[in-house]
Amino acid sequence: MAERIPSSLDPLLRPKSIAVIGASRRPNTIGHEILGNLLRHGFTGTVYPVNPTASSVHSIRAYPSVEEIPEVVDLAVVVVPKQFVVEVAESCGRAGVRGLVVITAGFREVGEKGAELERALMDVVERYGMRLVGPNCMGVLNTDPEVSMNATFAPTMPPAGAVAFMSQSGAMGVTILDYAAEYGIGVSRFVSVGNKPDVSGNDLTEYWGSDSAVGPILMYVENFGNPHHFMALARRVTKTKPIIVVKSGRSRAGARAASSHTGAMAGTDIATDALLAQCGVIRVDTVEELFDLAMAFSGQPLPAGPRVAIVTNAGGPGIIIADACEAHGLEVGELTPETRERLWEALPEEASVANPVDMIASATPTSYRRVLETVLDDPGIDAVIATFVPPLGVRQQDVAEAIVEVAARQDEKPVLAVLMGREGLPQGLAELQGAGIPGYRFPESAVRALAAMHRQRRWLERPEGTLRSFEVDAGAVSRILASAREDGRDRLAPHEAMEVLEAYGIPVAGYHRVGSAGEAAEVAERLGGRFVLKAASPRRVHKSDGGGVRLDLEGAEAVREAYEGVAAQVADDPEGGVFLQRMAESGRELIMGVSRDPEFGPLLMFGMGGIYVEVLKDVSFRIQPLTDLDAGEMVRSIRGFPILEGVRGEAGVDIPLVEEALQRISRLIADHPEIGELDVNPWIAYPDGGVAVDSRISLHPAEPSGA
Repeated sequence: MAERIPSSLDPLLRPKSIAVIGASRRPNTIGHEILGNLLRHGFTGTVYPVNPTASSVHSIRAYPSVEEIPEVVDLAVVVVPKQFVVEVAESCGRAGVRGLVVITAGFREVGEKGAELERALMDVVERYGMRLVGPNCMGVLNTDPEVSMNATFAPTMPPAGAVAFMSQSGAMGVTILDYAAEYGIGVSRFVSVGNKPDVSGNDLTEYWGSDSAVGPILMYVENFGNPHHFMALARRVTKTKPIIVVKSGRSRAGARAASSHTGAMAGTDIATDALLAQCGVIRVDTVEELFDLAMAFSGQPLPAGPRVAIVTNAGGPGIIIADACEAHGLEVGELTPETRERLWEALPEEASVANPVDMIASATPTSYRRVLETVLDDPGIDAVIATFVPPLGVRQQDVAEAIVEVAARQDEKPVLAVLMGREGLPQGLAELQGAGIPGYRFPESAVRALAAMHRQRRWLERPEGTLRSFEVDAGAVSRILASAREDGRDRLAPHEAMEVLEAYGIPVAGYHRVGSAGEAAEVAERLGGRFVLKAASPRRVHKSDGGGVRLDLEGAEAVREAYEGVAAQVADDPEGGVFLQRMAESGRELIMGVSRDPEFGPLLMFGMGGIYVEVLKDVSFRIQPLTDLDAGEMVRSIRGFPILEGVRGEAGVDIPLVEEALQRISRLIADHPEIGELDVNPWIAYPDGGVAVDSRISLHPAEPSGA
């Protein structure tokens, strides 16, 4: 099989010749429309219709087979019934075709018979070293003037520009191109990947990442074929250009049963959020938001910071924008006295020269010019949002011209516009977008877009994280896990789980397994202090249920008296036992854990712990492996982080130790992939330390003998 490298996508996106196999004379058929789009939009290479029953299509000579075309063709667009696709692919391979775009549906998406057909197609593709887009797709597009290829059946052609689109859905692809044309968003490349048995989003991310003609990369994704490869690619690409993703399937039907808090709260969509956050990809919920961000990233510089100036001719929109800025992590910047003085000179006395700058309804295009120039000059402002509500006598397009004129004089601070009302709206938005100024109908859309730009700036400034190394006793853990397997257990006993943590340098509260009331009393007498008794078993998920935990026992007699009640909870369990622990001093209860997602692999969790973890659900997730920066962001992203820093005179907790413990758990999971789920709950955090008080570890079910 030929090496499958990104440059091998050139025959698909930069072909010099194209055969349309299944080109049709009949209007309103896909074979007719694709050939028509290639001709109508000026493909710079040679086009060959292939139709065994027609001498010409669209007044161009047709060939009965790709093998009868007088030159070797770079790309074949296949639009034939599914039962002929594999035969056509074989013919293309013999003819030396290097790229296939199979529009035809009826493959893996329809069931096992279709999947067999798709495997047969891939056998041909791999044997001849071709690259395949599809099957079950709507085609490919490249607006580069040197190529000018529209090999899709979309009814509209977007303007040329910098944005590259990848869609996993053909229907969404049509919608995307319609939106791009309507919004005036310039598109450089478009690929509908379909079932993606060969060319995938990962291939396109790598290919477009090194394409200087491509700016923002936009994706509609239904699943990630290789999430970890995508993460590695996206970490690199997002340092040079933004990647914006709509990922469908936020709900999770039929959540699997889980034995840990971490597993119960983890889900595929949570894993998706974690993956995208770790590689700097911006996730949005709707196609509309996708385009809102595409407009912002296509023609404006990134803001240097979060400080926004709001310019408006009506108070209401200014307040809405100010509120939205605060909600999205932006700041309404404070204008300097010099700026406010200049604004007073330009505006009537009824106006407000604080931020938001309310020029009142009498504002003219000239007012917008002077005010925008002034706030853009303010050193304390990083970006401007200008909003306009049309009063009588002032046209949208005139205000749009004023905004464009001022923005064009500088290229350091982004300018976004909100044009409200209906009169003149299309003309005003077209004026803005034609000049590279993102124009929105609603204030919240502009703020979301600017917040994404600020996030991209912070990502660019973020250093690369480090995978720390630690001295650990991996052999001890391997022996513990092997012993559990030999006993036929898929969960570790509590003392085994604590030993696993200790082997990886994670501090744990002292524990003792005791077999009688007398032994428990003797240990308590020897150690002194206050104690906890726990009924523990690999089968017991919640030790506190049913009276299985007794807290704050002071002295040997209190321990002796409590023992029998606790021991009764595991009396019928041969693997059960009673554990005595010195009572940990009160501190902040946290949770750390790991679950395994079938698509994404190990998923690490951190949050506020103890008995409230399932109620508050104040947790964050990241994908394995965990760098030092990932661990820091994990800890800081929970809502309760200010509590961990310390509030109202209370001391904060040892945050570096918490971050280190998370990284050690990450190393543990990397070294021992047979661990399925892990909970450390609670971790008691103190100002100068922290300990794991309780832990549960379960293993992947053992493979059947001979598997």
